[in-house]
Amino acid sequence: MAHSEDHIALAAEYALGTLDADERAQVETMMAVDAEYTALVHAWEYRLGVLNQMVGSVEPRPIVWENIKAAIGHSTEQQAPLVLPEASPPPEPAPPPAEEPVVAAAPPVAVDHVSDNSNVIQLAGRVRRLRSVASMATALAAALVAMLAVQVYRPELLPEALRPKPRIQTVEVKTPAPSPVPSAQYVALLQRDGGSPAFILTVDAATKNFTVRKVGADAEPGKSFELWLISDKLPQPRSLGVIGGSDFTARPVLAGYDAGTINAATYAVTVEPAGGSPTGQPTSAPIYVGKLIETVPATR
Repeated sequence: MAHSEDHIALAAEYALGTLDADERAQVETMMAVDAEYTALVHAWEYRLGVLNQMVGSVEPRPIVWENIKAAIGHSTEQQAPLVLPEASPPPEPAPPPAEEPVVAAAPPVAVDHVSDNSNVIQLAGRVRRLRSVASMATALAAALVAMLAVQVYRPELLPEALRPKPRIQTVEVKTPAPSPVPSAQYVALLQRDGGSPAFILTVDAATKNFTVRKVGADAEPGKSFELWLISDKLPQPRSLGVIGGSDFTARPVLAGYDAGTINAATYAVTVEPAGGSPTGQPTSAPIYVGKLIETVPATR
């Protein structure tokens, strides 16, 4: 149900503890029969509770209580006993007055303008409550501003429950991948007796992958070209595989050899049965040979 401004002001003053005994009894009676009004009082207690948390308790000095008791006549010192004055003898009765003629008195005039101060009292109470609400709102706003300022500049002065939680922000920094460093490139022209090259062999020094390009040779029917690596570090030639029928053949089979062997070796092509040598060794003399030369130096 909707509550009037007076009832709301009473709830706020009840939370502050500024009501007299009759007004507190009125509020407690309303709380007993109205659950919504009880919630309204609790809401004011929650709002104004911030003021209690920011002010510590102060124990009064003992002399304060002694002064209060002395002011209301309950001092601990012994009071002098009261002495009542002695009663005086009763006065002599006065003689009765002489009788005077009775004159009829005029009837009293009825007065209807009896002043009714109830409206004035209600208006004064409402003004007092409105002033109390305004004072509480001002105090609450000032407390909130002060608490916000303390949270920003001196959070260590606040209770643990009122301190702002630290904010953790994760920033992901992406570092660009380094650009690949160009590796050295080697090329060998596989040719017969200094004639035109039949194959061009290209080797990447970093990956040890090679590519064979066919430029001037065609295998006979039923035959295959096979590439060999010949080095004085090896007891016999090593097959690098059959050169395919397309223009380019690429393989990573040089990965098992060190750079010195790859760079100093002689590369040869033989004609073998279809599919390559059945024994793992050349079955005929090489017809195209060549050695690697560095065409692109490594970037340092």
